[in-house]
Amino acid sequence: MVVRWGVLGAAKFAREHMAPAINAAQRGQLVALATSSSDKAKPFEDIAPGLRVHTSYEALLADPEVDAVYIPLPNHLHVEWALKAMEAGKHVLVEKPLAMSCVDFDKVIAKRDETGVMAAEAYMIVHHPQWKRAKALYESGAIGKLIRVNGAFSYDNSADTQNIRNDASKGGGAIPDIGVYIYGAARFLTGQEPEKILSTEVRRENGVDVWSHITAQFPSFHYTGVVSMRMAPWQEMVFHGDKGVMRLSAPFNANLYGEARIELQSAGPEGMEMQTIRYPADNHYVHQVEAFNAAVLDGAGYACPLEFSRGTQAMIDMVWEAENV
Repeated sequence: MVVRWGVLGAAKFAREHMAPAINAAQRGQLVALATSSSDKAKPFEDIAPGLRVHTSYEALLADPEVDAVYIPLPNHLHVEWALKAMEAGKHVLVEKPLAMSCVDFDKVIAKRDETGVMAAEAYMIVHHPQWKRAKALYESGAIGKLIRVNGAFSYDNSADTQNIRNDASKGGGAIPDIGVYIYGAARFLTGQEPEKILSTEVRRENGVDVWSHITAQFPSFHYTGVVSMRMAPWQEMVFHGDKGVMRLSAPFNANLYGEARIELQSAGPEGMEMQTIRYPADNHYVHQVEAFNAAVLDGAGYACPLEFSRGTQAMIDMVWEAENV
């Protein structure tokens, strides 16, 4: 048994990462693509020979030989096409951010419950073994009582003026694009939700947030997060307790930005001890698709249900509300 996948749109990210992952994943097969461009379809056909190419999104959703749909469309189209896919009886994996507000998230959750299909946001990091291990270390008390969490994620796309991330009308912005990672990662590892946004500084260009610095209070720790589309590439998550510090060096683009590592520094009988755990080969996109396939075929539990993703959107909504105070 396999899950037969279709992709809505020939997005670059789908071509470079998700289409190969779908085809490489156990019990998954890429069978269809929706695009009106034969030139854009060609690389996908190279990945999956025999691929059926539909010239419209509606045609792909009507294809009876497609079980699940991956949606990498611009952010403002995610909810619309997720709802249409579920109405067509397809399981759906939607690129993050799935929605631009909790209100829209609730529409997708309601449709999932109504149709009984599997639906999720493509929040791939929770499927990577570095995050599973980091969570286990935290829960085992490896760093003691957690006091501070710091998240940072940046890149510079200032020269790419046509990039949809620089377009407010298409749901662009650094927080929707990468804030989901530094906010959601803290929530995933700790299992805690923010109580209050303490401070917010957001810099915008043409209505798009290009840099932000926020601080927040969680039940048992203080949080600081920075995301930017106007800084040199950087990413890390730091969890600082009273007995040790845990740092993830490439927490979001594992093995693209750099080697995925957990660096654990803790107090030992002879002073501070350092342990480094490396993950040189794991592909979290493949792990994500395999987890989705298992949920569809076996009813297996899924690390990132829509309710979890909605929680990250709730934190983003809190940031927007604090910005406007």
